[in-house]
Amino acid sequence: MTELRNTRTTILNTGRPEAKREEIRDYFHNTFTIDEKLYDCLAGDDAFYLRAEPLRHPLIFYLGHTGVFYINKLITAKIVYQRVNPAFESMFAVGVDEMSWDDLDGAHYDWPTVDAVKRYRDEVRAVVDDIIKTLPLSLPITWEHPFWTIMMGIEHQRIHLETSSVIIRRLPIDRVQPLPLWDICTESGPAPENALVPVPGGRVVLGKSKDHPLYGWDNEFGRHSFEVWDFSASRYLVSNQEYLAFVEDGGYREERFWTEEGRHWIAYAQARHPLFWIPSDDGYRFRTMTQVIAMPWDWPVEVNYLEAKAFCNWLGEKNGTRLRLPTEDEWYRLRDIHGIPDQPYWKTAPGNINLEHWASSCPVNRFRFGDFYDIIGNVWQWTETPTTGFDGFEVHPVYDDFSTPTFDTRHNLIKGGSWISTGNEATRDARYAFRRHFYQHAGLRYVASEQPVALPEAMYESDQAVSQYCEAHYGKDYFGVENFPVHCARRCVAHMQDRPKRRALDLGCAVGRSTFELARTFEFVNGLDFSARFIRIAFQMQEKGVTHYELVEEGDIVSYHERHLSDFDLDAAADRVEFYQADASNLKPRFTGYDLILAANLIDRLSTPQKFLSSIHERLNMGGILVLTSPYTWLEEFTIRENWVGGIRRDGEPFTTLDGLKGLLADHFQMIAPPRDIEFVIRETRRKFQHTVSQMTAWERVK
Repeated sequence: MTELRNTRTTILNTGRPEAKREEIRDYFHNTFTIDEKLYDCLAGDDAFYLRAEPLRHPLIFYLGHTGVFYINKLITAKIVYQRVNPAFESMFAVGVDEMSWDDLDGAHYDWPTVDAVKRYRDEVRAVVDDIIKTLPLSLPITWEHPFWTIMMGIEHQRIHLETSSVIIRRLPIDRVQPLPLWDICTESGPAPENALVPVPGGRVVLGKSKDHPLYGWDNEFGRHSFEVWDFSASRYLVSNQEYLAFVEDGGYREERFWTEEGRHWIAYAQARHPLFWIPSDDGYRFRTMTQVIAMPWDWPVEVNYLEAKAFCNWLGEKNGTRLRLPTEDEWYRLRDIHGIPDQPYWKTAPGNINLEHWASSCPVNRFRFGDFYDIIGNVWQWTETPTTGFDGFEVHPVYDDFSTPTFDTRHNLIKGGSWISTGNEATRDARYAFRRHFYQHAGLRYVASEQPVALPEAMYESDQAVSQYCEAHYGKDYFGVENFPVHCARRCVAHMQDRPKRRALDLGCAVGRSTFELARTFEFVNGLDFSARFIRIAFQMQEKGVTHYELVEEGDIVSYHERHLSDFDLDAAADRVEFYQADASNLKPRFTGYDLILAANLIDRLSTPQKFLSSIHERLNMGGILVLTSPYTWLEEFTIRENWVGGIRRDGEPFTTLDGLKGLLADHFQMIAPPRDIEFVIRETRRKFQHTVSQMTAWERVK
């Protein structure tokens, strides 16, 4: 049991390939096993279906999600081509947290049985095990290496070991059970008196290079350098006892201590004390993952960012000192000057981290680092820093929605790890961020500093592909070519004639312009795209009515652009659209009953376009219209040659994509208009453009 809880992330650039293969295989199985043993804490299958955390799915989703993730990413990476269970791999794919485009509406789900999901997990485990045993392996393993996707699945499962434990901690106490593997700390006593301790300033250098020996998420790569001024930090994490004074002083009722966002949250949540404090006749008791115990006053308090910030404001006013949370740079300065070894290189975890000590927090004076305690471990520590990428940031092509959805100024970084932070989470370079009202096993350390905190007000999208599409959808027209999504939407409406215009589906909507344009006419429009990088811009336009992006002029020279929905008279349309991240080849059942489906420049980027084309009629009402556009740019990078719809020779003769479409759609559709060419222009730089011609075809569902 101890060995199961004490594992280390894999060093990816040393050793012999076959020994490394077995090391990764052991890490995979250890991760899969401890993930399943976490769910043993549930006292009956019915607990899997309770919505304990209103901002997240019930635990049945997460039981399926970590298995589905392996298959979906292996398919994206083109390591496997065969799905294990397409229905599960759609249902459990997206909806992890309260992201803008998540589908957290329980009414849309008919959850399978726990036994069915466990059988699926067993199948996935066998598939991944076989891949690890047979996939060619050479060292080093870098992020272009096929084994990087295996590590991605393992480290992703390790993240959900922690997030699921938070949800379990919110279940009714009679729906959980304590188990020996998850024994909690039994140490507790009076809380030590906290105090500010000086920290010398200095330069902090962050960011991994591509040859780093450990697995990392995309936001860990790049480079960031910053000169931190001298500051002071609290010796201890804020304990339950220290936080009690804020509660008893009416801190939750005094608006002046709370940010505007915090005041809105208080009004919504009606919070009067930390979430894991349980009011009782003699004060408060404390909720661990599976038990309610006497209040451990010397353990760290666990709060969201909004509560942590309000506490700092209260304490600063009380002491006559300007207090705040540390920035990411200040936290790293504190860590770096203490020379703390990194996981996996330590002999024993130097703090309450990596599940090497307990399955709970422990006293704030238990693990010492020089003049400080709990620089790492015990609970995560909220920072003042909204997450963003370092200079040179790139998304990983297999997982483009790990970091970019959080680059919205609404997700703050947490640092240091908690008692259940394992794998990548327990490494120095880990960068995780949550919305400020979210709960993790997270608390706070406060600092006093004269150095200003620079908070971004508007983030300019710098991902070149996304910025180019922002310009193509919301920017200027070039060379007299009409805006492509506007042109497509206009043609779609023309094809509808006197047919019903209730619901439309925009598949491959990218950053959303065609979705909004269709909503001028249709009562409701869904916009779906596989790329989280694109869909977050669409949602941002819907929610905020504005997007900011930068365009390359030449070399390192860029220009900055701001576009508003109101610029196009689309404000009212925003109320009639919903955006989701989705795989067009494996859609959830809820996306059906449409009068129009537009799939613009999509089919030649699907791995299985025949499957899409042979089943799309199921999503469309009888008499509804399917509109396809494509330049028919078939590339094996996206679609293996045997799955191309056209662009091949059949019996020695040219067989075009239009020929293929006619054959694949003939059983359910008839073409209602001659094919039409539609141009589009993508601006790369001030002097370089892509000029492409798509062919549009329109089809009526007749049976």
